[in-house]
This record gives sequence, structure tokens and C-alpha cells, in this order.
Amino acid sequence: MSLNLPFDPIERAAETWRVHFGPSSAMAAVTSIMRAHQILLSQLDSLLKPYDLTFARYEALVLLTFSRTGRLPLWKIGERLMVHPTSVTNTVDRLEKSGFVRRMPNPDDGRGVLAEITDAGRQVVRQATADLMGADFGLTMYGEDELASMFQLLRTLRVAAGDFPGAEMRQD
Repeated sequence: MSLNLPFDPIERAAETWRVHFGPSSAMAAVTSIMRAHQILLSQLDSLLKPYDLTFARYEALVLLTFSRTGRLPLWKIGERLMVHPTSVTNTVDRLEKSGFVRRMPNPDDGRGVLAEITDAGRQVVRQATADLMGADFGLTMYGEDELASMFQLLRTLRVAAGDFPGAEMRQD
């Protein structure tokens, strides 16, 4: 949804912030990131809607596609996608209703459940991925160097949050 405002509302908020509270760079940056998230999620979900997918469901299918066996325990899906177990359950429920995954008992864990991608799920991943890549995941306005810089800038935040160790701590 395009706002078509005659000014940048985040820049205006930053100016007002400076007057009332002081430095506004961090507030302006985080507000911009949150707005970018809204824009991208809307664009990606629009591209995926014809496939009965949201970006969250697409990510789960891609994760299953990348797995060696095409199946993973639900807890591992949550861990890899960095989402709450309830979100995984809801995502798998929707994918199962669409015929893109099936649940099965985990033979290695009597109480555990595996999600396994179906042939229909593999097909929809191929089609949806072609559309997403054709749209450069909604980032057509950036060049390769800018995308690499953006990735590195945001990676620093993810390392600081403890998602994974930084380069200085990695052991390959």
C-alpha cells in the first residue's frame, strides 16, 4: 500500500524527536526498519497469495526442501526459522490443509512429530520461488553491493542479539 505522502513521516518524526528527547538516529533507523518490514511482507505475501502461501509458510516449505530427507521435527523447524513452537504448529497446520506437507510420527522420538514436504509442496516451492526471484524479493531498487552491505549491517544486529556467534567466535 503506497502512502503517497508529500513528506517523509519518519524524517519528520526524527526532527520532532530531536527537539523533545535528543538524538534521533536510532529511533529513525528502527522505525525505518519496521516500515520496511511492513512493506516487504505485504509485497511478498501478495506474490505468494496465488499459491495459498504466506512468507512464513513459504520459508517452512523451503526449509523442508533443503533438508536431506524432506522432513524435519517441528521443534527443529521452529529453531531454524527462529519462531515460537505455536507459530510452527499453526504454519504446519495450514501447509497440511493445503496438501503441501504431511505430519508423521518421529521414529526417533515417541512423542515427536515430523513435517514432511509433499510432491505438491515441492512443486509450489519451485513456482513461488520463480516469482519471488523474478521480483528480487521486493528489493529491485537496490544493486548487489547495496544488498550485500544491508545484509552485513543487519547481520551485526543478529549477532548482537545472540542468533549465532560472530566471525571472531566461529570455529569451522
